[in-house]
This record gives sequence, structure tokens and C-alpha cells, in this order.
Amino acid sequence: MDCEVVSVSSGGVFDVAGLRHQLEELDVEMARPDLWDDPEAAQAVGRNKTAVEAELALHDRVEGGLDDAELLRELASDEEDLETLREALEKCVEIDQLLQDAELQQLLGGEYDSNGAILSINSGAGGTDACDWAEMLLRMYLRWAERREFKTEILDIQGAEEAGIRGVTLRIQGDYAYGYLNTEQGVHRLVRISPFDSNARRHTAFASVTAVPEIDDSIEVEIDESDLRVDTYRASGAGGQHVNKTDSAVRLTHIPSGVVTQCQNERSQHKNRATAMKIMRAKLFELERQRKQAKMEELTGERREIGFGSQIRSYTLHPQQRAKDHRTDLEIGNVEGVLDGDLDAFIRSTLLSQGAQIRPRGEESEGKG
Repeated sequence: MDCEVVSVSSGGVFDVAGLRHQLEELDVEMARPDLWDDPEAAQAVGRNKTAVEAELALHDRVEGGLDDAELLRELASDEEDLETLREALEKCVEIDQLLQDAELQQLLGGEYDSNGAILSINSGAGGTDACDWAEMLLRMYLRWAERREFKTEILDIQGAEEAGIRGVTLRIQGDYAYGYLNTEQGVHRLVRISPFDSNARRHTAFASVTAVPEIDDSIEVEIDESDLRVDTYRASGAGGQHVNKTDSAVRLTHIPSGVVTQCQNERSQHKNRATAMKIMRAKLFELERQRKQAKMEELTGERREIGFGSQIRSYTLHPQQRAKDHRTDLEIGNVEGVLDGDLDAFIRSTLLSQGAQIRPRGEESEGKG
């Protein structure tokens, strides 16, 4: 039975004593009366405390699961009960997945990696096939989020005329959602026999994926109202048909940066504007963060390939079936499984190839106090 292996491996994933010591130090920091004199430093301390508490909670889940599995194994052995033994094995598999998640999370040291994500998918070259491909990618990420029991909400979706979607923006909330999905940014290519071609020819379609961290209201993002252009229009559903009789959908354009956000999810124009503004804040925040990172890399001589607008992965359904990541050369034959949300192998290999290193909690706040 694998529980002994799991138990040994868990010791290498969690530094419980170190985490508890960090939590004590962070509690002291949080209690400082002058903490909020520097809001940015205070927010960093709060994020670190939340991350450490989440890691300790994950450790407790693993330890509790191990105890349950051991109890089930003893019961199965005493009573020669195969059903109970099967339950114990399933518990071990569950624990192993938790440990894999913990190891992945330790590869994520970015300041906002533990946040939720705002994910956007847009069809590219390929006509109707590209719109269909964008919708397939939407399903892939929804299934991935479902596997992880993450909460999802579609904020805006633009239907295409014949099939699929032109674009979609969704919120994905869960521990490290942004850190994981940040590895998915770039252009995704599909090669298949087109269901929209009466001659059954092979077609190539493209769609882009972008992700920004979800930020809360405590993070200040200054947006001058005079820099915004606000357009209202009727919300549209599948096939471009209008689903509302009023101009409830809202599109915001930040004129200095050219960033555009929109929302038609609600019947209320006021609610749609609030959501579009929330997405705008997140996108402008990420834009500024990337600008600062690029400046720092320029000063230090470091340059990390982001591949933001480049083709990162191909999904081939004909003549052979395979999904290949062009950054890591990882190739998976079970394309249907990948399209059904089994993305963790790609995410893990990308994090490793980017040279992501385990960084002690609390590092981001050092030097800010």
C-alpha cells in the first residue's frame, strides 16, 4: 500500500516548525500599531500570513488523511474487507494529490501567485474554427477548475455568428489560481479535420489566453475617470443575437494604455460597469507590475522569456493525436484528457522550465518595513 511512501514524502514538503515560527513572527508584525503607516508593506504581511496559514492547513489535511487511511487499512486487515481496503487506497491517492499540489505551490514564489485569476480567451486566425476552438478552451479551463474545486464565474462572453465564441472573460477563485494559470498565457493552436468544412479538410485555428491576478479593493489602482471611454450596448448571446432590450452591456476603454474591458453578464448596467471596472483595475495593475519587472530585469541584466504573445502549445487531433508544449517539449498523447482539463503535467513542467525556485514565505515583505 502507498501510504507509507506518502507519509515519508510529506516530511519533505512541509517544514511545519519553520511555518509555525513564521506565523508567530507575522502575528507580531500584524499587531504593530504603526503597520498601516506603510499600506503596501502591511498588505504584503497580510498576504504572507494567509499563505502560511493555508500551507499549515494543507499539512493538517494530509496528516488527518494519513491517520484515516491507516485506520481503514487496519480495519480492512482485521476483517479481510476488500471494500474497506479500496477506501484506504482511494484515501492514499487523495493524499498524494494534495502533496503534489503542495510541491507545485512551493514553485510559486511570486507576490500574487496565490491570488485568484481573471482569465481571458480570444479567438484568433481560423474563422469559425477559431471561434469553436476558443469555446473548447473555455470548457478545458472550466473542467480544470472543477477538478480543483475552484469557483468560476463567467464575467463576459461574446458569441460568434456560426459557432463558438469570439471571446470570454472569467474569474477563477482558488488557492494559487493565478500562479497556475499564468503558465497558460500565450497562443494555443488546434489542428484537426474541420467539422465546418464540407470537404473534410484539415484546418488550423488559433486562440490566445491571458491571465491577470485578481486584486482586492485594498490595493490602490489610480484610474482617472477622464481617461476612460464608456460605451454601452445591448448584450448578445449565441449567434450574436441580442438578449436584452436595453443597453445594459458596458465596454470600458482606458485611453492612455489602450486596455479594453467589458461585461454583459448582468441585466443591470450599473453592475456590469462595476465588474468591467474591477477587470480594468486588475489589468492596469498587472500592466504596471510587468513594466516594473521589465525595468528591474533591465537594471539587473536578467531577462526571462515570458512568451506572452507567442505560440505556447499545439493540440493535434489529425492525423495523430497529441498535445505538445513548445516551451518545454512536453508531449502528451491523450489530447482528449488534456481538453477535459488534465493540465497539471503541462503546468508543472512549465514552472520547472522557467527556473521557478522555492522562496521562503515573507521574503516579499523584507525591506519594505
